[in-house]
Parts: sequence; structure tokens; C-alpha cells
Amino acid sequence: MSQPVRPSTILPAQRTPFSVTTSDGETLIGEVATPLDRYKGAILCLHPLPTAGGMMDSHIYKKAANRLPAMSGIEVIRFNTRGTTSEAGTSTGVFDNGGAERFDVEAMMAYCLDTLKLENLWVVGWSFGTDLALRHAKDPRVKGLILLSPPLRTSEVSDMQYWAADGRPVIALVPEHDDFLKPAEAKIRFAPLTQIEIIAVAGAKHLWVGEPSVYRVLSEITKIIAPDKLPLPIEI
Repeated sequence: MSQPVRPSTILPAQRTPFSVTTSDGETLIGEVATPLDRYKGAILCLHPLPTAGGMMDSHIYKKAANRLPAMSGIEVIRFNTRGTTSEAGTSTGVFDNGGAERFDVEAMMAYCLDTLKLENLWVVGWSFGTDLALRHAKDPRVKGLILLSPPLRTSEVSDMQYWAADGRPVIALVPEHDDFLKPAEAKIRFAPLTQIEIIAVAGAKHLWVGEPSVYRVLSEITKIIAPDKLPLPIEI
């Protein structure tokens, strides 16, 4: 007998903890959730602001790791940036508001691409993580960026110009009721990034609380990486 997908639902995957050392000597901890079969692609998750509670277990990413490998064939790589703590442990180092976190992002892209040898890798940033993605996730082997609730706190026009010149896809999911950047303003602020696709999500808020918001985010990620897996199941 099938049951509805709940916030606590955990579907089958191979889940492997890891640690990665950055070029400036910090140790990052994280987890890879790997599909058991029918691999379609992967996402490297850059979490929200750690000084406001953001971490690798922030709920959208935790639910992505619990569901997407089985539902979509998408591998999910989560980690704590420097100085950030979750149930899995604490990454060494000190929060630097997105500056020294460049070494974290670069180390994790290398881990995904050179160690795990992942294909069809996308970087997903959420809030603070969107600025990390725009500023630092520039490895040419990354397929593109998916931005959730971008506040554009520390990204510069030059970062957006970089992505415009580069031409890779950038998709931004902007909640209607975001606390920091609503859809109308996002269109203005992102103007230099000419190829960006801004998706205004009616009724959503910055933290994507509630199962309908989670379903929408995971569906949009699947639409980009594994569209043949849509619609995602609501019962299992």
C-alpha cells in the first residue's frame, strides 16, 4: 500500500560520508548520496548562511539527498563550508562571508569532478550559497548553476558579466515572498546576466518551508537534469 511522501521520507541510495582538504589546509566534511542505478547527473549543494543556521542539512538539501537519487537518478553532494556544523560534524576553519569559502567551493568541485568523476554536474546554491556559486563555481566542467532564493549580497556585476560571457545556463528560483530579493527586483539586479532564466514561484518564501515548496524545488532541479523523471511521485 502506497503512502504519501513526507518530510521524513528517506528513499534508497548509497550514502557515503567524506572529508576533503582545501588548498589552504581546511578539512570539509560532507556526504554523497548516490543512485543505486540509472544515474542521470549530480548536484553540488552550497548551503545557506551558516551564521543564520545554514548547513549541509538545511531542509531542502537534506530532502534532496533523501529523495532525488531514487526518484530522479540524481547524485547529491552536500558539505559544510568552513566553520560550519551539522549532525555529521564540523568543517575546520572560520566563516569568511564568502571570501575564503572560494577554497571550499574549488575543493569540492575538484572532488566531484576529479575524484568522483561525476558527469553532468550542476552547482545548486541556496541563499548565501547562490553568492558562492556566482562568485566561485567557475570550473568550466560544471554544466551550469541553479540558484534558490538568491539575495545577491556579495556577488558583483563582474560575476554576472562572467557568466553572461561564459554562456552556460543559470536558472534562478525566486520566491514571490522572498525576504531579500523578490522576482521583480531580481529581473533588474540580474540584468547583466543576459541568459539567466528567472522562475518566479508563487506563494513561496525564502526558506521554501512546506512540502509544496520542497516538491517545486526538487521538480525544477529534476526538470533541468533528468526531465524524463517528471513528474516526481507524491506517493511511494
